[in-house]
Amino acid sequence: MFKKTRSVVVVVVLLLFSVIIYGCGARDKITSTGQLNGKQFAVPTGTVADQLVLSKFPQAKFQYYNTVLDCCMAVKAGKADAAAYDEPILKNIAAKNPGLAVLPEMITVDNYGFAVAPDNQELKTAIDDVVRELKANGTYDQMMTRWFPQSGSPDHMPAIKLDGGRGVLKLGTAAVTEPFSFVDGSQKVVGFDIELASYVAQKLGMKLEVVNMDFGAMIPSLTAGKVDMIGACITITDERAQKVLFSEPYYQGGIAALVKQ
Repeated sequence: MFKKTRSVVVVVVLLLFSVIIYGCGARDKITSTGQLNGKQFAVPTGTVADQLVLSKFPQAKFQYYNTVLDCCMAVKAGKADAAAYDEPILKNIAAKNPGLAVLPEMITVDNYGFAVAPDNQELKTAIDDVVRELKANGTYDQMMTRWFPQSGSPDHMPAIKLDGGRGVLKLGTAAVTEPFSFVDGSQKVVGFDIELASYVAQKLGMKLEVVNMDFGAMIPSLTAGKVDMIGACITITDERAQKVLFSEPYYQGGIAALVKQ
């Protein structure tokens, strides 16, 4: 009787141990997107990340979280195999969280651009000219290093002299898209897009006024004439291009996968 009871206890302990190990993240190590089909993805609620993942991995499974950071922490805790979201946002989170990494091959590829009113060809041309000039003189590479560090947080916004002799350029943005547009420790809106827009204002001889708003309010604000241009890692799409005039792409991003190293 004693031996039988002891055997039952051993079996129960082994079962509990296996449950604990599974719950703590005993998952396959993922090093390429080719391993992702059939895996468990963590995605933010209310986004199209799950649809984009399914377009490439039809057997994928999903867990839904309130924020992209929650998704990444679920991966770190071993609750999901990968988090799927915009590549630059995931890279920013991975840089601040040792043990997480973004796979080099993206799930989908998208281009980001600034948008202006459909009849404002002059401003579109100025934006395109500035991007070309920044790439040619090396400033663009410096911006990439500043805002997309391999580890830690983005660097500080550089001082850019704006004289404002020709008025004010109003930029609409959603400061929740770090490192493109976000609020820093001094409560100023900074980021890759803000720096780039500052160079556009400088070229035009204008001051830059940053108008922070919800992401969904940017295009309506632009078409209503409340701002001159908008930017916050906005994906260029055919649907959006029916309402606004996009600049040439200044960054190639897309949906990527963040995994545990």
